[in-house]
Amino acid sequence: MKHILVPTDFSKPSVYALQVAAIIAKQQQAEITVLHMMGISEALITEGELQEFEEAKYFMGLAKKRFKTFLDQPFLKGIKINEVVQNYKIFSEINNIAKEQNVDLIVMGSHGSTGFNEFFVGSNTEKVVRSSDVPVLVIKQPQPNFKIRNILFGCSFGDKMIRPFKAAKEFAQTFNATLKLLYINTPFEDFLSTSETNERIAKFMSKAGESRDRVEIYNDYSVEHGLLNYCKTGNIDVLALPTHGRKGLSHFLIGSIGEDVANHANLPVLTIKIT
Repeated sequence: MKHILVPTDFSKPSVYALQVAAIIAKQQQAEITVLHMMGISEALITEGELQEFEEAKYFMGLAKKRFKTFLDQPFLKGIKINEVVQNYKIFSEINNIAKEQNVDLIVMGSHGSTGFNEFFVGSNTEKVVRSSDVPVLVIKQPQPNFKIRNILFGCSFGDKMIRPFKAAKEFAQTFNATLKLLYINTPFEDFLSTSETNERIAKFMSKAGESRDRVEIYNDYSVEHGLLNYCKTGNIDVLALPTHGRKGLSHFLIGSIGEDVANHANLPVLTIKIT
């Protein structure tokens, strides 16, 4: 892991994410790129070339001032930091920057989102999770002593989950962490009998070249609640989840457990896109 991207709006959660990125960067001898999206409105940009230039110059100056304060952190000492300011308004553009700069991991703070706002809009972090081909580590709480010892990977153990599983395994190996595997069985969401559950898991683990015995089964009323409840008792440092990255009407109707958990969990959540 050599390059970490930290999108920022200069909020407290962004500072939490930056600190975690710094801890990882020091462990992995990686550099950090900090990205701020200005989001100047199209109405201002279309007022004319001179007006556009003056607006861009003004907001760029503000961003640089905020960067100076934001990056004045003792935990960044000794780390190579790159500053990027772009007039992005569409969060999928962060994925483009990650690809262009060979980013290995995006670390992003989140306020979370609930109620009316979540139903119609969702959080900015959720939008990044939905569009990113690069793994995204979501941070909500201060993590001054962040350390990855135990990672929980939860999924449906279908064929499409093999790539995310291998990515989670590689991530765990990078940090010499233990990767725990969990299947949530629910009475309402794709319920399986004991024999069906064991058959599904055994088939998946055989294709992945792993032992069936590594997977634990946990029963709960929903997958999201099962994952979060298990984490409370399992001494988990990071919850790793695959996400479909669904967009538009499909996301509205079906949703994504990975995005929902990333939005609601307080512990760090690593999302890995299913391709």
